Amino acid sequence: MRITILTLFPEMFDGFMTNSIIKRAIAKGLVEIKIVNIRDYTLDKYGRVDSAPIGGGAGLIMKCQPIIDCLKANKNENSHTILLSPRGKTFNQEIAHNLREKYSDIVLICGHYEGIDERVNNYIDEQLSIGDYILTGGEIGAMAISDSIIRLIDGAIASESIVEESFENGLLEYPQYTEPKDYDGLSVPDILYSGNHQAIEKYHRKESLRLTRIYRPDLFEKYHLSKQDKKLLDELIKEEDNPKWMQDALEKGKKFIK
Repeated sequence: MRITILTLFPEMFDGFMTNSIIKRAIAKGLVEIKIVNIRDYTLDKYGRVDSAPIGGGAGLIMKCQPIIDCLKANKNENSHTILLSPRGKTFNQEIAHNLREKYSDIVLICGHYEGIDERVNNYIDEQLSIGDYILTGGEIGAMAISDSIIRLIDGAIASESIVEESFENGLLEYPQYTEPKDYDGLSVPDILYSGNHQAIEKYHRKESLRLTRIYRPDLFEKYHLSKQDKKLLDELIKEEDNPKWMQDALEKGKKFIK
């Protein structure tokens, strides 16, 4: 896979490309990451890539010429071009999988300043956002999207690590522990030392349901409960000292039981 990132601040990606999983994926030849400086393509005699908006308005706008010429020079017929924009669909794990499976060549365009010339939108395939908040530019979003895609490439990380992660099956991941067993009055659950893999798997599933309902009720209400999930929720209700929240969850979730 190749990911090309068009940016005004290529130095921001130095640490991103030289650490951890991303560095190893590049070294293995699983992904090629190309960082391109949009400034190199400006035709402005003073080297400017921005200007005041026509008609007035606050801030500076990135000019269309440097972006479009940069894009044309760094994409090919197989490239899928994405503009980081607040107009875009909010990026999530499902989109990460779709991008990884459908495209072998992705181009990410990082906006900056107050925005970009509207005409750039005629040269892209889609827009994506990483959330409803304001950043100074698209660079952090480009890193987040690239990281999310790269770790899904076969060989980037252990396949079993991906399967059990949060959001992969619609639920948050179950709690994880390390040694020592007891620390500062807090203990690792005994079930995890039992060696009973079936019981541990059941515990993990139950905890995923519990944590998702507590911390991400929005995910829980969209999740399609299986018959086994219903049984685990019934058990959680019996185990809770104050089970009202779990009873409410079960009532809301019943319509999703398949």
